[in-house]
Amino acid sequence: MRALLCSVALLCCSNVFMTFAWYGHLKNLSSKPWIVAALFSWGIALLEYLLQVPANRIGYQVMNLGQLKIMQEVITLAVFVPFSVFFMQEEMRLDFVWAGLCMLGALFFIFRQQLVGS
Repeated sequence: MRALLCSVALLCCSNVFMTFAWYGHLKNLSSKPWIVAALFSWGIALLEYLLQVPANRIGYQVMNLGQLKIMQEVITLAVFVPFSVFFMQEEMRLDFVWAGLCMLGALFFIFRQQLVGS
């Protein structure tokens, strides 16, 4: 259980960096040439990888690859929605809720054997 929680915590942190690397430049560097935004984003992405690689290595000890990927996607959405609403000032839409419910369904099905027994 500790490895799972450690992996989830590291993935949450790495996703914050990933989201800023992928989308933060749209708000903060939109007036700069794309190469400036790309180089700045690569710097942020390095921090993301320094968290993501150990997170995946730790998580792979207790989850299979499919479980690790679905967990990553759920975390990505959980980080992206607040980022888009609070940082990017996007409107909160009901579509975010539906997407989240679909992701929770995916999480259930990928972990179903552990949840209900084999």
